[in-house]
Amino acid sequence: MKFKKTYKIIVGVIIFFTLPTLLFFCFLYIKYHEPLPYGSKGKKADDLATKMLVAVNYEAFVGTDVFEWTYKNRRHYKWEKTKNICEVYWKQYKVSLNLNDSRLHKAHVHSFKVDGDLAEKLIRKAVKYYENDSFWVFAPYRVFDEGVKRELVDNNDLLVTYKNGDSYLWILDDHGMPISFKMWTSQFPIDGIEVLWSHWKTTETGAKLPTLIKFFIFGTEITDIKGTG
Repeated sequence: MKFKKTYKIIVGVIIFFTLPTLLFFCFLYIKYHEPLPYGSKGKKADDLATKMLVAVNYEAFVGTDVFEWTYKNRRHYKWEKTKNICEVYWKQYKVSLNLNDSRLHKAHVHSFKVDGDLAEKLIRKAVKYYENDSFWVFAPYRVFDEGVKRELVDNNDLLVTYKNGDSYLWILDDHGMPISFKMWTSQFPIDGIEVLWSHWKTTETGAKLPTLIKFFIFGTEITDIKGTG
């Protein structure tokens, strides 16, 4: 009898916490889920992508030697773009990523260099952080990266698909400045969710980077942005 009572309490607690989450997910799925749109490749798609690059000042991005930013007040980055080396800072850790040669990655704890399993663990984490966090800062500049496909949708929007199959539909203003994009990715269970890009900051070199990326009520702040030549 005591076991049954305990079992009912446990089941009740699980339902109490999971049912609202499940219902909320179902609501979001029904309301926002969209199939991946069809687009057309070619000059018009490339022209729209170029228009976006002009709006965010791609030339200034290319001419910037060093970018710095902080992601969600949790991780700080210093990317020496010309050397393609990025230092990743979080908590008491610092990892120097050589993006040209992974054999040259270095890990530190409290300014002391570490090796072995601990170094490998920190490096793996830093690589994951960098790949995720840098995308949210520099995605508009990556539309002509190797292997990226560009398609024009409804004559106004730009569908960008990466090598891993993730797709993003950029919605631009009349000048080509990004307003938002919709996502079809393996990382998110609802296709077509819209993410707003706003509060753009112009760096010292002239490149434009977002300081707020928001979907639903959730916002990601990008602070301490610097770009030096």
